[in-house]
Amino acid sequence: MKIAIGEVVHETNTFSSVETTVELFKQCAWERGETILSNHRGVRNYLGGMIDHAEALGIEVVPTFSTRAEPAGTITRETYETIKSELAAGIQAAGMVDAICLSLHGAGVVEGIDDMEGDLLQYVRSLVGYELPLIVTLDLHGNLTEKMVAEANVLLGVHLYPHTDCYERGMEAVDIAVQMVKDGLQTAMHLTKLPLMIPTSTTNLSPAKDINAICWEWEKHPDVIDCAFFHGFSYTDHPDVSVSVVVVTNGDQLLAKEVADDVANQIWAKREEFTPQVQSPTVGIRQALAAVGLPIVINETSDNPGGGSSGDGTYLLRAMLEANLQNACFAFIYDPEVAQIAHDAGVGTTITVKLGGKVDKLHGEPIELTATVKSLTDGCFNISSSMWKGLRVNLGKSVRLQAGGLDIIVCSVRSQVFDEQIFLLHGIDVNTYKIVALKSSQHFRAAFEPISKQIITVDSPGLTTLQYSFFDYKRLSRPIYPLDEATFQKATKMYEAETS
Repeated sequence: MKIAIGEVVHETNTFSSVETTVELFKQCAWERGETILSNHRGVRNYLGGMIDHAEALGIEVVPTFSTRAEPAGTITRETYETIKSELAAGIQAAGMVDAICLSLHGAGVVEGIDDMEGDLLQYVRSLVGYELPLIVTLDLHGNLTEKMVAEANVLLGVHLYPHTDCYERGMEAVDIAVQMVKDGLQTAMHLTKLPLMIPTSTTNLSPAKDINAICWEWEKHPDVIDCAFFHGFSYTDHPDVSVSVVVVTNGDQLLAKEVADDVANQIWAKREEFTPQVQSPTVGIRQALAAVGLPIVINETSDNPGGGSSGDGTYLLRAMLEANLQNACFAFIYDPEVAQIAHDAGVGTTITVKLGGKVDKLHGEPIELTATVKSLTDGCFNISSSMWKGLRVNLGKSVRLQAGGLDIIVCSVRSQVFDEQIFLLHGIDVNTYKIVALKSSQHFRAAFEPISKQIITVDSPGLTTLQYSFFDYKRLSRPIYPLDEATFQKATKMYEAETS
């Protein structure tokens, strides 16, 4: 048996002013052929799961094309056409295969195309036809569409956030491909969408944890292959934005709809439980200082580059400096200009710079900072978190600055913090610090929950704030909760009155 694999991943924040170009994709990953196998074999991501499992089963894996970019603004049309050409060349070079397994995201937006994944799958079908099994893995933050469902045989969403089960979904994609090719499995899928947006919600806590339990209970049914709760991606603005449920069955379309509708109804019943408790950086710092033990982790959810924000926001860092913290560290702020200044100056020097606040006007003003250069690195390491363990990361020229009792890491490439590796690279053992601050919404939890005494989430203005009122939505399908909460309350009361 022979399967082709490929990857095109982008989570598009349409509110970002940073266009996503070929250069941004190449900064993260732009891989062809055998390079895909060598870069992902043994890595705990989707492609790693596909490669390792297929090879363990004696299946020939044919790599086509793989690219991904850090979340940012809308993908340019020229960039998308280039990606399509690369993927097509890889598929055509693969020759005759028995199935295709693709790693996509589900929230890609291109100039003039709201549903990149649906469009890309349709394009792949134009190349290979509709007889070839096409299995797709997706991020749970995808905004799912009927077009995606129509073009793929199977859509598999990760269940966990942090996404520590990407590897397993890649393995599952291969297993389903084998069943379709060798056992004649015929699949059926149903998509149920809700008029609902939810904030970033970790799945090891309720209510997201409870919904996953419901999905997994349904997966015990002998004819249910997969049941996935897609949280959706609310930091974009088009009609397909919403929470959804996708169910895959062993050919039973009615069962797929029954299961998807049941899970969707239970999500809707819990919609108010997803409302976050929001606090400012100042309050979060006060709570951290009062907490017992160390480290206490403060995550700045409103400037999460993993959701398309600038990565150079200054609200939390400014509050930490104003609090004159001791035994505290911060990772990391994106500022290639300051990183270069520090590298030019050298270790042991004192520099005065304007730090952060340069990408846009949404995440705070630049900070006037005088600090000592403590260490310089190339920003390269392998992820040690259970999410994507083994993946090579390059954050470019990086520096550890020290201002009073605060260590500040500055890097040249935008990214959220997944684990302690960027700290260790600069000589910081987070286990010895009272306060460890970082930019991320939830993915950091995979590595930091086991070692932290407490996690405190802070929010402020930014492109990944938990407050949706910050955004000027114009194209959503309305009404949608919680933006139109009053509308739904009125409708509920009318329904109750009519049925009482």
